[in-house]
Amino acid sequence: MQKNVFALLIAGLVTLCGVAQQIDSVKLDSLFNTLEANDRFMGSLALSHEGQTIYAKAIGYRDIKNTLRPTTDTKYRVGSITKMFTSVLVFKTVEAGKLKLDQTIDTYFPKIKNSDQITIANLLNHRSGIHSFTSRADYQEWETEPKTRAELLEIIRDGGSVFEPNSKAEYSNSNYVLLTFILEDILKKPYSELISEKIALPLGLKNTYVGDSINLNRNEAHSYTYLKDWERKDETHMSIPLGAGALVSTPTDLNMFIHALFSGALISKESLDQMKTISDGYGMGIFPVPFHNKNGYGHNGGIDRFTSVLGYFPEDKVAVALTSNGNRYANNSIIIAVLSAHYGKPFEIPTFTTIKVQSKDLDKYLGVYASEQLSLKITITKDGDILFGQATGQPSFAMEAVEKDIFEFAQAGVRLEFTPDEKTMILKQAGGVYHYKME
Repeated sequence: MQKNVFALLIAGLVTLCGVAQQIDSVKLDSLFNTLEANDRFMGSLALSHEGQTIYAKAIGYRDIKNTLRPTTDTKYRVGSITKMFTSVLVFKTVEAGKLKLDQTIDTYFPKIKNSDQITIANLLNHRSGIHSFTSRADYQEWETEPKTRAELLEIIRDGGSVFEPNSKAEYSNSNYVLLTFILEDILKKPYSELISEKIALPLGLKNTYVGDSINLNRNEAHSYTYLKDWERKDETHMSIPLGAGALVSTPTDLNMFIHALFSGALISKESLDQMKTISDGYGMGIFPVPFHNKNGYGHNGGIDRFTSVLGYFPEDKVAVALTSNGNRYANNSIIIAVLSAHYGKPFEIPTFTTIKVQSKDLDKYLGVYASEQLSLKITITKDGDILFGQATGQPSFAMEAVEKDIFEFAQAGVRLEFTPDEKTMILKQAGGVYHYKME
């Protein structure tokens, strides 16, 4: 559910010019075969045009212990893509005259700081100032435990405010948990029923619902992290993310949802225009997805070791969705390859080369690095012969040695280039180059 400096971004990497009539499925199959053979990705992807699937693929395992392979109907936790669904429910409630975007939330949460200044719109577009509970230092200590509404409200209240309402935007999962409670209070039904009755059933989304404990008998997937092999990750208890990240779904269902959204099957054009109005990089439950001369919209997600991406290009009615339960390769690169195949653009099949390092070889990199370009410090540690990086307030990530003094975290497109004698490091990501020096 978290958004951070290593988020998977889709941005301006291909030029789109019209809808291709053919898709290079053979080359795409080769891409996924390469990813699977090198233990780089487990998950599923679907591409659709005008609501019809034109390419779908599922690779890896949904459960390694029982050697269960996924199908294109395997369901994955989709994390913050859930926020798009929650936003739709809010706009439906507004259209029904039961809620207003400009009303403040003090009626519902009088004990939350600045609640008399924070509006429903501020919750939707992350301009509330409410601290995100997933950024708490102790979050990972209790994320697997069930929480009641009262407990979540207390946690959110204790987090306080990090800026004055509507003065800027900053991503907060707390916003969408509060929206969940508001919807439930107004509509007198649990969030799970609202998703089913107002979105999933009308659209025929048979594989989309609020998750519970992962159930292999329902063709659901576990998530995995990779060190020297795939290791299963513990599950966030789904009483916690709610409308901020509790849905499970498939790429095909996600594409159907976003196509319906932009086709007027869920909310009015006026509501959609409000939803996709971007301020400081945020819409109301939606992000911009630019590709040179094309303007797309969508959202990404992450929960446990599940990651997901959903994008839509209204001009061409093209949707692409990816759900993963384990990856060591940038989701962004996969999405770019799939769109390139669709639009007749070249793309490369990656080659994965690494070098072996010993634990003693890593000592010269260890320490805390700071940059004048970014406020985030990066702490470099090791566990055996594996090097780890961790930005301030974010989870650690394992890196691979790809060249002498060069390590990569391919999942987020992060490259760290060390100069040990000078105690410096260069961070490269998404075209950015940031210089760091050891403290």
